[in-house]
Amino acid sequence: MAEHRHKRHRVYDPVTQGEQPAAAGTFRVGDLFQLLRDGRPWTRTELATTTGLARSTVAGKVDPLLRSGLVVPVGDARSSGGRPASRFAFDPQARTVLAADVGASHVRVALTDLKGQVLAEERADLPVAAGPDALLGYVTDSGKRLLAESRRPDNLAGVGIGLPGPVQHSTGRPVKPPIMPGWDGFDVVGFVQRTLPSPVLVDNDVNIMALGERAGFWPDVDDLLFVKVATGIGSGVISSGQLQRGSEGTAGDLGHVRAARGLDIVCRCGNTGCLEAIASGDAVARSLAAQGLDAASGADVVTLAEKGNVVAIHALRQAGRDIGEVLATCVNLLNPSVIVIGGSMAAAGEHLMAGVREVVYHRSPPLATTNLRIVLSRAGDRAASMGASQLVCQHILSPEGIEAELASRAGTG
Repeated sequence: MAEHRHKRHRVYDPVTQGEQPAAAGTFRVGDLFQLLRDGRPWTRTELATTTGLARSTVAGKVDPLLRSGLVVPVGDARSSGGRPASRFAFDPQARTVLAADVGASHVRVALTDLKGQVLAEERADLPVAAGPDALLGYVTDSGKRLLAESRRPDNLAGVGIGLPGPVQHSTGRPVKPPIMPGWDGFDVVGFVQRTLPSPVLVDNDVNIMALGERAGFWPDVDDLLFVKVATGIGSGVISSGQLQRGSEGTAGDLGHVRAARGLDIVCRCGNTGCLEAIASGDAVARSLAAQGLDAASGADVVTLAEKGNVVAIHALRQAGRDIGEVLATCVNLLNPSVIVIGGSMAAAGEHLMAGVREVVYHRSPPLATTNLRIVLSRAGDRAASMGASQLVCQHILSPEGIEAELASRAGTG
């Protein structure tokens, strides 16, 4: 039997600010479900031993989970005598999630299970500047198609959406997004729910990319910084295992931190010296175009570097240094164990990464960088859709989400 099953489950006590053994009166079905989320088969006896609850109490909490379909029988376990003990486990196929990645020039909609496994997806080249009706219309139409093709149209647990601009987390509404005309204050949740009546969660794309990258490739890392370098520059901050949004959802906006080399350069935000104004894909392209090279976008910069253009390679390395200057401060402040570089400019690979590493390792204290890894994104262009799925799964599978699901079923039963 796994070691973790012998440990008594404990819950946080806000009065003593410590952990106390779980009590039957405060231990909810949703709390019990968190043990089952690892996907391993459990018996009622094992759950009773782990939680410290009576076996009859555990049985009363497991039964509604079995009725919901979120937990299913998986066979028998060995017992000390008599009939074999029944086992059961979380079934990630019990519900589906729609995950939408709305980028500056594309939309990707994926249908996933409750583990984030992609079941089907669609993608279209649509500019976000076309407006919310066009973009979200595609999201809902695509979602309906994917659900219909899955033959499980009634199993939708929720919709997660990532947008390329600031989002007020409490409402899901974009707030003065610079590259999204017509989106400011738009009721994204209400629009989507008119077609897909289910929980809808919205966040900025870099936050959900951080969630996706961590869930897919760094599940054991509790302190991770995901940096997106593309048309703009931003970051998603995961600290102590939790995504940090800040009071208004703007945490991680690295693009508008002042960088020394750009003090006289005007940024699109109206300030001067912003990192984004000198190190984003568009900024590097403008610099190269001013030197007579054929570069209109970050993609052109990457192409030039891939062809061995020395000027483009040097420009990417300098952009990496500029980004590294800001990240060195982040390392001193947040002490992450992993920094992941993603976004379209990450395709430049080591040309960009060399500059980042050069400055971060030089400017940050040895204790903070001894075990620090600075790596390229492994999720690539699917980081946002993976994260949008995680956004929903974390919400609906939380203790509160499970309690709400079971209360809803009881009310309609």
